[in-house]
Amino acid sequence: MDISGKVTILTGASAGIGLATARQFAAEGAKLVLVSRSAEKLQRLADELQAQGQDVLVRPTDLRQLEDIPRMVEDAFQRFGRIDILINNAGQAVAGTMAALNAEDFRAILVLNLWAPLMAMQAVTPLMRQAGGGLIINISSMVSKMFLPGLGGYAASKAALNLISGTARAELAPENIRVITMYPRMTATDFGKNSIGNTSMRERQRNSSPRPGMVVDTAEQVAEKILAAARNEPAEQYMTEEA
Repeated sequence: MDISGKVTILTGASAGIGLATARQFAAEGAKLVLVSRSAEKLQRLADELQAQGQDVLVRPTDLRQLEDIPRMVEDAFQRFGRIDILINNAGQAVAGTMAALNAEDFRAILVLNLWAPLMAMQAVTPLMRQAGGGLIINISSMVSKMFLPGLGGYAASKAALNLISGTARAELAPENIRVITMYPRMTATDFGKNSIGNTSMRERQRNSSPRPGMVVDTAEQVAEKILAAARNEPAEQYMTEEA
């Protein structure tokens, strides 16, 4: 897809991968709908992009409040008249062993990492169908394909998202709505610091260093791959693939 002029809803846009992706897509001429809980951070980003001549809508939304998601999408549609791309990037980790994972923590992660992307997909699909097609990019994680002690709850939420993405890709293909699953690996952001769950395990994860030989990507490198996915539209996008 040619990104220039495309109306793009981006969740989790205020920091980390989302912030870098907003800048990448803005540089390509996309019209951005910036979504996250932090209105202040979103406005700073919007000011930056608007100073560069970009068309931006700030839509602070707590995606854990699922009833707000259709309203967010409708506001974007009312502003721009169409939705071309949805990037479900917002997410959070939970720390805890499977034997002791707190049920409410796990529920909170499932709401944000799984139900919210699904609700957003359901909200944009009729609008994309009406426009003759569109693109949905769901940001998963390589953790979803691994068995890492202490991260099973987070991995499970992303593994479920993988299945939803792949199934939706098959279901929506006849209507020219393409669904992509993106798999970042370890990335240098504050994502781990914002995790919930077991306190001592969270502290160990925050203070741990990458193992020798482990590749750590920057948020900008991940954003470049998300942009590559939007351009080339593979079923799955990995960090090891050529842009």
